[in-house]
Amino acid sequence: MSTTFQPVYNTSKTLLKITTISLSIIILSNLSCIKPTHEGWRQAHEIEKQILLPEFRNRNYDITEFGAVGDSTTNCHKAFVNAIRKCNSEGGGKIIVPKGIFLVNGPIHLKSNVHLHIAAGAIIKFSGVPEHFLPIVLTRWEGTELYNYSPMIYAYQATNIAITGKGVIDGNAKINFAHWKPQQTPAQIKLRQMGNDGIPVHERVFGTGYWLRPSMIQPFGCKNVLIDGVTIIDSPFWVIHPTFCINVTVRNIHVESWNPNNDGCDPDASVNVLIENCVFNTGDDAIAIKSGRDQDGWRIGQGAENIVIRNCDMKSKANGLCIGSEMSGGVRNIYMEDCRLDEAGNAVYFKSNLDRGGVIENVWVRNINVNRALSALIRFETNYKGHRGNQYPPLFSRFHLESIACQIADQYGIFAAGHAQAHLQDIFLNDITIGSAKTPLFLKYADNFNTNHVIINGEPLPAVPEMINDEVTEINLSW
Repeated sequence: MSTTFQPVYNTSKTLLKITTISLSIIILSNLSCIKPTHEGWRQAHEIEKQILLPEFRNRNYDITEFGAVGDSTTNCHKAFVNAIRKCNSEGGGKIIVPKGIFLVNGPIHLKSNVHLHIAAGAIIKFSGVPEHFLPIVLTRWEGTELYNYSPMIYAYQATNIAITGKGVIDGNAKINFAHWKPQQTPAQIKLRQMGNDGIPVHERVFGTGYWLRPSMIQPFGCKNVLIDGVTIIDSPFWVIHPTFCINVTVRNIHVESWNPNNDGCDPDASVNVLIENCVFNTGDDAIAIKSGRDQDGWRIGQGAENIVIRNCDMKSKANGLCIGSEMSGGVRNIYMEDCRLDEAGNAVYFKSNLDRGGVIENVWVRNINVNRALSALIRFETNYKGHRGNQYPPLFSRFHLESIACQIADQYGIFAAGHAQAHLQDIFLNDITIGSAKTPLFLKYADNFNTNHVIINGEPLPAVPEMINDEVTEINLSW
Protein backbone atom coordinates (compact mmCIF):
# COMPACT_ATOMS: atom_id res chain seq x y z
CA MET A 1 0.00 0.00 0.00
CA SER A 2 1.42 3.36 -1.02
CA THR A 3 2.23 5.85 1.70
CA THR A 4 2.89 8.81 -0.61
CA PHE A 5 -0.09 11.13 -0.65
CA GLN A 6 -1.00 14.20 -2.64
CA PRO A 7 -4.00 16.40 -1.80
CA VAL A 8 -6.74 16.74 -4.36
CA TYR A 9 -6.29 20.51 -4.22
CA ASN A 10 -2.61 21.48 -4.30
CA THR A 11 -2.17 25.08 -3.18
CA SER A 12 1.56 25.27 -3.87
CA LYS A 13 1.20 27.06 -7.20
CA THR A 14 -1.52 29.42 -6.09
CA LEU A 15 -0.08 30.71 -2.82
CA LEU A 16 2.32 33.11 -4.53
CA LYS A 17 -0.42 34.58 -6.67
CA ILE A 18 -2.74 35.02 -3.72
CA THR A 19 -0.14 36.66 -1.51
CA THR A 20 0.99 39.11 -4.22
CA ILE A 21 -2.37 40.15 -5.57
CA SER A 22 -5.01 41.89 -3.51
CA LEU A 23 -8.26 40.17 -4.41
CA SER A 24 -11.42 42.09 -3.78
CA ILE A 25 -14.79 41.27 -2.29
CA ILE A 26 -17.67 42.55 -4.37
CA ILE A 27 -21.36 42.13 -3.82
CA LEU A 28 -23.22 42.84 -7.04
CA SER A 29 -26.76 44.16 -7.29
CA ASN A 30 -27.73 41.71 -10.01
CA LEU A 31 -26.96 38.22 -11.23
CA SER A 32 -26.09 39.06 -14.81
CA CYS A 33 -23.05 36.78 -14.75
CA ILE A 34 -25.01 33.69 -13.64
CA LYS A 35 -26.09 31.05 -16.09
CA PRO A 36 -29.88 30.75 -16.27
CA THR A 37 -30.99 28.59 -13.37
CA HIS A 38 -32.83 26.15 -15.60
CA GLU A 39 -29.51 25.19 -17.20
CA GLY A 40 -27.94 24.34 -13.86
CA TRP A 41 -30.93 22.38 -12.63
CA ARG A 42 -31.22 20.43 -15.84
CA GLN A 43 -28.14 18.51 -14.71
CA ALA A 44 -30.05 17.25 -11.65
CA HIS A 45 -32.52 15.52 -13.98
CA GLU A 46 -29.65 13.97 -15.94
CA ILE A 47 -28.15 12.63 -12.72
CA GLU A 48 -31.45 11.08 -11.72
CA LYS A 49 -31.62 9.24 -15.04
CA GLN A 50 -28.26 7.62 -14.28
CA ILE A 51 -29.29 6.20 -10.89
CA LEU A 52 -30.16 2.55 -11.32
CA LEU A 53 -32.53 0.85 -8.91
CA PRO A 54 -31.82 -2.74 -7.86
CA GLU A 55 -33.72 -5.53 -9.57
CA PHE A 56 -34.67 -8.80 -7.92
CA ARG A 57 -35.87 -12.26 -8.80
CA ASN A 58 -39.55 -12.87 -7.97
CA ARG A 59 -39.01 -15.21 -5.05
CA ASN A 60 -40.00 -14.68 -1.39
CA TYR A 61 -38.30 -16.00 1.73
CA ASP A 62 -40.34 -15.57 4.92
CA ILE A 63 -37.97 -15.13 7.85
CA THR A 64 -40.21 -17.22 10.09
CA GLU A 65 -39.58 -20.24 7.84
CA PHE A 66 -35.95 -20.05 8.99
CA GLY A 67 -36.80 -20.14 12.69
CA ALA A 68 -37.39 -16.49 13.45
CA VAL A 69 -40.06 -15.73 16.06
CA GLY A 70 -41.47 -12.23 16.47
CA ASP A 71 -41.93 -12.43 20.23
CA SER A 72 -39.27 -9.81 21.13
CA THR A 73 -37.23 -12.35 23.14
CA THR A 74 -36.15 -15.12 20.75
CA ASN A 75 -32.77 -14.42 19.15
CA CYS A 76 -33.41 -14.37 15.38
CA HIS A 77 -29.85 -13.67 14.24
CA LYS A 78 -29.22 -17.16 12.88
CA ALA A 79 -32.52 -17.08 10.98
CA PHE A 80 -31.45 -13.89 9.16
CA VAL A 81 -28.01 -15.34 8.39
CA ASN A 82 -29.51 -18.51 6.92
CA ALA A 83 -32.25 -16.74 4.98
CA ILE A 84 -29.79 -14.28 3.41
CA ARG A 85 -27.36 -17.07 2.52
CA LYS A 86 -30.08 -19.15 0.86
CA CYS A 87 -31.61 -16.17 -0.96
CA ASN A 88 -28.23 -15.10 -2.33
CA SER A 89 -27.15 -18.61 -3.34
CA GLU A 90 -30.38 -19.21 -5.25
CA GLY A 91 -30.11 -16.02 -7.30
CA GLY A 92 -31.79 -13.52 -5.02
CA GLY A 93 -35.25 -12.43 -3.98
CA LYS A 94 -37.18 -10.86 -1.13
CA ILE A 95 -36.73 -11.75 2.54
CA ILE A 96 -39.98 -10.88 4.29
CA VAL A 97 -40.09 -9.86 7.94
CA PRO A 98 -43.78 -10.11 8.96
CA LYS A 99 -45.56 -8.38 11.83
CA GLY A 100 -43.86 -8.91 15.18
CA ILE A 101 -40.79 -7.84 17.16
CA PHE A 102 -37.73 -9.75 16.00
CA LEU A 103 -34.76 -9.59 18.35
CA VAL A 104 -31.41 -9.83 16.54
CA ASN A 105 -28.30 -10.41 18.66
CA GLY A 106 -25.83 -9.42 15.98
CA PRO A 107 -25.58 -7.64 12.64
CA ILE A 108 -27.50 -8.35 9.47
CA HIS A 109 -25.06 -8.66 6.55
CA LEU A 110 -26.81 -8.32 3.21
CA LYS A 111 -25.47 -9.99 0.07
CA SER A 112 -25.98 -9.33 -3.63
CA ASN A 113 -29.53 -9.60 -4.96
CA VAL A 114 -31.08 -9.65 -1.48
CA HIS A 115 -34.12 -7.49 -0.76
CA LEU A 116 -34.94 -7.18 2.95
CA HIS A 117 -38.60 -6.22 3.29
CA ILE A 118 -39.87 -5.19 6.74
CA ALA A 119 -43.64 -5.28 6.67
CA ALA A 120 -45.97 -2.88 8.48
CA GLY A 121 -46.12 -3.84 12.13
CA ALA A 122 -42.71 -5.54 11.99
CA ILE A 123 -39.79 -4.39 14.14
CA ILE A 124 -36.21 -5.55 13.79
CA LYS A 125 -34.76 -4.83 17.22
CA PHE A 126 -31.02 -5.20 17.59
CA SER A 127 -29.63 -6.28 20.93
CA GLY A 128 -27.40 -3.24 21.39
CA VAL A 129 -24.78 -5.45 23.07
CA PRO A 130 -21.34 -4.55 21.60
CA GLU A 131 -20.00 -8.13 21.72
CA HIS A 132 -22.78 -9.20 19.40
CA PHE A 133 -21.38 -6.97 16.63
CA LEU A 134 -18.07 -8.77 16.35
CA PRO A 135 -16.04 -9.91 14.50
CA ILE A 136 -14.82 -6.59 13.19
CA VAL A 137 -15.38 -5.56 9.57
CA LEU A 138 -13.85 -3.09 7.15
CA THR A 139 -15.62 0.23 7.60
CA ARG A 140 -15.05 3.97 7.66
CA TRP A 141 -15.25 6.08 10.79
CA GLU A 142 -15.40 9.88 10.44
CA GLY A 143 -13.64 9.63 7.09
CA THR A 144 -10.85 7.18 7.97
CA GLU A 145 -10.84 3.47 7.07
CA LEU A 146 -10.40 0.87 9.79
CA TYR A 147 -11.63 -2.47 11.10
CA ASN A 148 -14.27 -1.92 13.75
CA TYR A 149 -17.58 -3.20 15.13
CA SER A 150 -19.98 -4.15 12.37
CA PRO A 151 -22.79 -1.73 11.55
CA MET A 152 -26.23 -3.06 12.48
CA ILE A 153 -27.03 -3.64 8.80
CA TYR A 154 -23.97 -3.96 6.58
CA ALA A 155 -23.13 -5.01 3.04
CA TYR A 156 -19.67 -5.31 1.51
CA GLN A 157 -19.22 -4.95 -2.25
CA ALA A 158 -22.72 -6.18 -2.97
CA THR A 159 -24.79 -5.42 -6.07
CA ASN A 160 -28.57 -5.02 -6.03
CA ILE A 161 -29.59 -4.73 -2.39
CA ALA A 162 -32.63 -3.16 -0.79
CA ILE A 163 -34.23 -2.44 2.58
CA THR A 164 -37.90 -1.57 2.19
CA GLY A 165 -41.27 -1.69 3.92
CA LYS A 166 -43.34 0.17 6.48
CA GLY A 167 -41.71 -1.49 9.47
CA VAL A 168 -39.18 -0.28 12.02
CA ILE A 169 -35.45 -0.82 12.50
CA ASP A 170 -34.47 -0.24 16.13
CA GLY A 171 -30.74 0.04 16.89
CA ASN A 172 -31.41 -0.15 20.65
CA ALA A 173 -28.32 2.02 21.18
CA LYS A 174 -29.64 3.51 24.40
CA ILE A 175 -28.63 0.45 26.41
CA ASN A 176 -24.91 0.81 25.57
CA PHE A 177 -23.50 2.36 22.36
CA ALA A 178 -25.25 5.71 22.83
CA HIS A 179 -23.17 6.41 25.93
CA TRP A 180 -19.73 5.80 24.42
CA LYS A 181 -18.83 9.23 23.07
CA PRO A 182 -17.10 10.53 26.25
CA GLN A 183 -14.72 7.53 26.10
CA GLN A 184 -13.85 7.62 22.40
CA THR A 185 -11.20 10.38 22.30
CA PRO A 186 -8.00 8.24 22.65
CA ALA A 187 -9.15 5.88 19.88
CA GLN A 188 -10.33 8.77 17.75
CA ILE A 189 -6.90 10.43 17.99
CA LYS A 190 -5.11 7.14 17.32
CA LEU A 191 -7.20 6.43 14.21
CA ARG A 192 -6.71 9.91 12.79
CA GLN A 193 -2.95 9.64 13.29
CA MET A 194 -2.93 6.27 11.56
CA GLY A 195 -4.69 7.86 8.61
CA ASN A 196 -2.24 10.75 8.55
CA ASP A 197 0.77 8.42 8.78
CA GLY A 198 -0.44 6.09 6.07
CA ILE A 199 -0.61 3.04 8.31
CA PRO A 200 -1.94 0.16 6.16
CA VAL A 201 -5.64 -0.35 6.69
CA HIS A 202 -5.25 -3.97 7.74
CA GLU A 203 -3.21 -2.75 10.72
CA ARG A 204 -5.94 -0.35 11.89
CA VAL A 205 -7.65 -2.86 14.12
CA PHE A 206 -10.09 -1.43 16.64
CA GLY A 207 -13.28 -2.92 18.08
CA THR A 208 -13.23 -4.11 21.70
CA GLY A 209 -11.86 -1.54 24.12
CA TYR A 210 -11.78 1.38 21.68
CA TRP A 211 -15.27 2.87 22.09
CA LEU A 212 -15.80 3.76 18.43
CA ARG A 213 -19.51 3.38 17.73
CA PRO A 214 -20.65 1.65 14.53
CA SER A 215 -23.02 3.13 11.98
CA MET A 216 -26.59 1.87 11.83
CA ILE A 217 -26.86 1.02 8.11
CA GLN A 218 -23.75 0.95 5.93
CA PRO A 219 -23.51 -0.41 2.41
CA PHE A 220 -19.76 -0.37 1.74
CA GLY A 221 -18.53 -0.43 -1.85
CA CYS A 222 -21.98 -1.44 -3.13
CA LYS A 223 -23.84 -0.81 -6.37
CA ASN A 224 -27.58 -0.27 -6.94
CA VAL A 225 -28.83 0.30 -3.38
CA LEU A 226 -32.39 1.11 -2.31
CA ILE A 227 -33.60 2.10 1.17
CA ASP A 228 -37.29 2.90 1.04
CA GLY A 229 -40.17 3.40 3.47
CA VAL A 230 -38.73 2.17 6.76
CA THR A 231 -38.59 3.98 10.09
CA ILE A 232 -35.21 3.97 11.83
CA ILE A 233 -34.80 4.72 15.55
CA ASP A 234 -32.15 4.75 18.28
CA SER A 235 -29.00 4.51 16.16
CA PRO A 236 -25.53 4.08 17.72
CA PHE A 237 -23.83 6.57 15.37
CA TRP A 238 -24.44 7.79 11.79
CA VAL A 239 -27.79 6.37 10.71
CA ILE A 240 -27.59 5.74 6.94
CA HIS A 241 -24.00 5.73 5.72
CA PRO A 242 -23.51 4.68 2.07
CA THR A 243 -19.73 4.48 1.59
CA PHE A 244 -17.95 4.14 -1.78
CA CYS A 245 -21.28 3.27 -3.40
CA ILE A 246 -22.68 3.83 -6.89
CA ASN A 247 -26.41 4.35 -7.51
CA VAL A 248 -28.05 4.87 -4.11
CA THR A 249 -31.71 5.75 -3.58
CA VAL A 250 -32.96 6.71 -0.11
CA ARG A 251 -36.61 7.67 -0.09
CA ASN A 252 -39.74 7.78 2.07
CA ILE A 253 -37.83 6.95 5.23
CA HIS A 254 -38.37 8.37 8.71
CA VAL A 255 -35.38 8.74 11.02
CA GLU A 256 -36.14 9.48 14.68
CA SER A 257 -32.81 9.17 16.45
CA TRP A 258 -31.43 11.74 18.90
CA ASN A 259 -28.24 10.12 20.21
CA PRO A 260 -24.86 11.88 19.82
CA ASN A 261 -23.58 12.00 16.22
CA ASN A 262 -26.83 10.62 14.84
CA ASP A 263 -26.49 12.11 11.35
CA GLY A 264 -29.54 11.11 9.35
CA CYS A 265 -27.92 10.26 6.01
CA ASP A 266 -24.24 10.60 5.11
CA PRO A 267 -23.43 9.75 1.47
CA ASP A 268 -19.68 9.20 1.82
CA ALA A 269 -17.51 9.14 -1.33
CA SER A 270 -20.56 7.85 -3.19
CA VAL A 271 -21.67 8.67 -6.74
CA ASN A 272 -25.19 8.99 -8.15
CA VAL A 273 -27.33 9.39 -5.03
CA LEU A 274 -30.98 10.38 -4.68
CA ILE A 275 -32.45 11.29 -1.26
CA GLU A 276 -36.12 12.23 -1.42
CA ASN A 277 -39.36 12.42 0.56
CA CYS A 278 -37.70 11.69 3.90
CA VAL A 279 -38.10 12.89 7.49
CA PHE A 280 -34.92 13.37 9.51
CA ASN A 281 -35.23 14.17 13.22
CA THR A 282 -31.70 13.71 14.42
CA GLY A 283 -29.14 14.30 17.15
CA ASP A 284 -26.65 15.62 14.59
CA ASP A 285 -26.68 16.76 10.95
CA ALA A 286 -29.82 15.75 9.06
CA ILE A 287 -27.91 15.15 5.80
CA ALA A 288 -24.11 15.42 5.56
CA ILE A 289 -22.21 14.72 2.35
CA LYS A 290 -18.64 13.49 2.92
CA SER A 291 -15.62 12.10 1.06
CA GLY A 292 -12.88 11.22 3.52
CA ARG A 293 -10.60 12.79 6.09
CA ASP A 294 -7.27 14.44 5.24
CA GLN A 295 -4.52 12.07 4.03
CA ASP A 296 -6.78 9.02 4.15
CA GLY A 297 -9.25 10.76 1.89
CA TRP A 298 -6.45 11.66 -0.55
CA ARG A 299 -5.10 8.10 -0.46
CA ILE A 300 -8.39 6.74 -1.76
CA GLY A 301 -9.17 9.74 -3.95
CA GLN A 302 -12.90 9.02 -4.31
CA GLY A 303 -15.18 12.04 -4.31
CA ALA A 304 -18.87 12.41 -3.53
CA GLU A 305 -20.52 13.36 -6.81
CA ASN A 306 -23.90 13.68 -8.49
CA ILE A 307 -26.19 13.87 -5.46
CA VAL A 308 -29.81 15.05 -5.56
CA ILE A 309 -31.72 15.85 -2.35
CA ARG A 310 -35.34 16.96 -2.47
CA ASN A 311 -38.60 17.20 -0.55
CA CYS A 312 -37.28 16.32 2.91
CA ASP A 313 -38.37 17.51 6.36
CA MET A 314 -35.72 18.03 9.02
CA LYS A 315 -35.18 18.88 12.65
CA SER A 316 -31.67 18.59 14.01
CA LYS A 317 -29.60 19.23 17.11
CA ALA A 318 -26.78 20.18 14.73
CA ASN A 319 -27.22 21.20 11.09
CA GLY A 320 -29.65 20.68 8.27
CA LEU A 321 -28.27 20.34 4.74
CA CYS A 322 -24.52 19.98 5.15
CA ILE A 323 -21.38 19.25 3.16
CA GLY A 324 -18.28 18.27 5.17
CA SER A 325 -16.35 18.53 7.21
CA GLU A 326 -14.64 15.31 6.01
CA MET A 327 -14.46 16.10 2.28
CA SER A 328 -10.84 15.58 1.26
CA GLY A 329 -11.80 13.43 -1.74
CA GLY A 330 -13.84 16.32 -3.13
CA VAL A 331 -17.57 17.01 -3.38
CA ARG A 332 -19.20 18.19 -6.59
CA ASN A 333 -22.50 18.39 -8.47
CA ILE A 334 -24.87 18.62 -5.50
CA TYR A 335 -28.53 19.62 -5.90
CA MET A 336 -30.78 20.31 -2.89
CA GLU A 337 -34.34 21.54 -3.31
CA ASP A 338 -37.82 21.74 -1.80
CA CYS A 339 -36.81 20.97 1.78
CA ARG A 340 -38.18 22.21 5.08
CA LEU A 341 -36.22 22.67 8.30
CA ASP A 342 -37.97 23.21 11.60
CA GLU A 343 -34.83 23.92 13.62
CA ALA A 344 -31.10 23.44 13.11
CA GLY A 345 -27.79 25.00 14.11
CA ASN A 346 -26.94 26.05 10.55
CA ALA A 347 -29.64 25.40 7.98
CA VAL A 348 -27.39 25.15 4.92
CA TYR A 349 -23.75 24.55 5.85
CA PHE A 350 -20.53 24.02 3.89
CA LYS A 351 -17.59 23.21 6.17
CA SER A 352 -13.99 22.07 6.07
CA ASN A 353 -10.68 22.99 7.71
CA LEU A 354 -7.25 24.17 6.66
CA ASP A 355 -5.59 20.74 6.52
CA ARG A 356 -8.31 19.01 4.58
CA GLY A 357 -7.57 19.92 0.97
CA GLY A 358 -10.17 18.89 -1.58
CA VAL A 359 -12.86 20.94 -3.24
CA ILE A 360 -16.56 21.62 -2.84
CA GLU A 361 -17.83 22.81 -6.19
CA ASN A 362 -20.94 23.19 -8.30
CA VAL A 363 -23.59 23.23 -5.58
CA TRP A 364 -27.18 24.26 -6.30
CA VAL A 365 -29.78 24.90 -3.57
CA ARG A 366 -33.32 26.24 -4.00
CA ASN A 367 -36.78 26.33 -2.42
CA ILE A 368 -35.77 25.85 1.21
CA ASN A 369 -37.99 26.96 4.10
CA VAL A 370 -36.52 27.31 7.59
CA ASN A 371 -38.28 28.11 10.81
CA ARG A 372 -35.22 28.76 12.95
CA ALA A 373 -31.45 28.59 12.48
CA LEU A 374 -29.68 28.78 15.84
CA SER A 375 -26.41 29.92 14.25
CA ALA A 376 -26.76 30.91 10.58
CA LEU A 377 -29.18 30.32 7.74
CA ILE A 378 -26.31 29.88 5.24
CA ARG A 379 -22.75 29.21 6.39
CA PHE A 380 -19.52 28.81 4.43
CA GLU A 381 -16.64 27.87 6.74
CA THR A 382 -13.17 26.83 5.61
CA ASN A 383 -11.69 26.82 9.13
CA TYR A 384 -14.12 24.51 10.92
CA LYS A 385 -13.20 24.07 14.59
CA GLY A 386 -10.25 26.42 14.17
CA HIS A 387 -7.76 23.86 12.87
CA ARG A 388 -4.31 25.47 12.73
CA GLY A 389 -2.41 23.29 10.28
CA ASN A 390 -2.91 25.61 7.30
CA GLN A 391 -1.12 23.17 4.97
CA TYR A 392 -3.83 22.37 2.43
CA PRO A 393 -6.74 24.83 2.56
CA PRO A 394 -9.89 23.57 0.81
CA LEU A 395 -11.34 25.23 -2.26
CA PHE A 396 -15.03 26.25 -2.28
CA SER A 397 -16.29 27.21 -5.73
CA ARG A 398 -19.51 27.77 -7.70
CA PHE A 399 -22.46 27.89 -5.31
CA HIS A 400 -25.94 28.90 -6.49
CA LEU A 401 -28.52 29.37 -3.69
CA GLU A 402 -31.96 30.81 -4.35
CA SER A 403 -35.52 31.00 -3.06
CA ILE A 404 -34.66 30.42 0.59
CA ALA A 405 -36.80 31.77 3.42
CA CYS A 406 -36.06 31.79 7.15
CA GLN A 407 -38.08 33.16 10.06
CA ILE A 408 -35.23 33.56 12.57
CA ALA A 409 -31.45 33.23 12.36
CA ASP A 410 -30.23 33.74 15.90
CA GLN A 411 -26.64 34.79 15.11
CA TYR A 412 -25.97 35.32 11.41
CA GLY A 413 -28.12 35.55 8.34
CA ILE A 414 -25.23 34.67 6.03
CA PHE A 415 -21.78 33.69 7.30
CA ALA A 416 -19.13 33.37 4.57
CA ALA A 417 -15.53 32.99 5.74
CA GLY A 418 -12.88 32.00 3.25
CA HIS A 419 -9.16 31.91 3.95
CA ALA A 420 -6.27 34.09 2.78
CA GLN A 421 -4.81 31.11 0.90
CA ALA A 422 -8.10 29.85 -0.52
CA HIS A 423 -10.82 32.43 -1.12
CA LEU A 424 -14.46 31.47 -1.53
CA GLN A 425 -15.16 31.70 -5.25
CA ASP A 426 -18.23 32.39 -7.37
CA ILE A 427 -21.09 32.46 -4.88
CA PHE A 428 -24.53 33.57 -6.09
CA LEU A 429 -27.39 34.28 -3.67
CA ASN A 430 -30.79 35.13 -5.10
CA ASP A 431 -34.22 35.72 -3.55
CA ILE A 432 -33.34 35.05 0.08
CA THR A 433 -35.45 36.37 2.96
CA ILE A 434 -34.57 36.26 6.66
CA GLY A 435 -37.11 37.73 9.07
CA SER A 436 -34.64 38.33 11.91
CA ALA A 437 -30.87 38.00 12.24
CA LYS A 438 -28.52 39.56 14.80
CA THR A 439 -25.80 40.04 12.16
CA PRO A 440 -27.18 39.82 8.62
CA LEU A 441 -23.83 39.28 6.86
CA PHE A 442 -20.33 38.23 7.88
CA LEU A 443 -17.98 38.08 4.90
CA LYS A 444 -14.24 37.72 4.34
CA TYR A 445 -11.90 36.29 1.72
CA ALA A 446 -14.35 35.88 -1.13
CA ASP A 447 -14.09 36.50 -4.86
CA ASN A 448 -17.16 37.12 -7.01
CA PHE A 449 -19.70 37.07 -4.17
CA ASN A 450 -23.06 38.10 -5.63
CA THR A 451 -26.47 38.85 -4.14
CA ASN A 452 -29.82 39.72 -5.63
CA HIS A 453 -33.02 40.43 -3.69
CA VAL A 454 -31.61 39.42 -0.31
CA ILE A 455 -33.89 40.83 2.41
CA ILE A 456 -32.79 40.59 6.05
CA ASN A 457 -34.54 42.24 9.01
CA GLY A 458 -36.95 43.76 6.50
CA GLU A 459 -34.17 45.61 4.65
CA PRO A 460 -32.44 44.85 1.35
CA LEU A 461 -28.84 43.84 1.81
CA PRO A 462 -26.86 46.92 0.72
CA ALA A 463 -23.92 46.78 -1.66
CA VAL A 464 -20.55 46.32 -0.02
CA PRO A 465 -17.80 48.44 -1.57
CA GLU A 466 -14.66 46.88 -2.89
CA MET A 467 -12.50 45.90 0.07
CA ILE A 468 -8.72 46.28 0.14
CA ASN A 469 -6.46 43.78 1.93
CA ASP A 470 -9.33 41.36 2.44
CA GLU A 471 -10.69 42.99 5.57
CA VAL A 472 -13.67 41.42 7.24
CA THR A 473 -17.00 42.88 6.24
CA GLU A 474 -19.91 42.83 8.68
CA ILE A 475 -23.27 44.31 7.80
CA ASN A 476 -25.84 44.77 10.53
CA LEU A 477 -29.32 45.83 9.49
CA SER A 478 -30.90 45.50 12.92
CA TRP A 479 -30.99 49.24 13.51
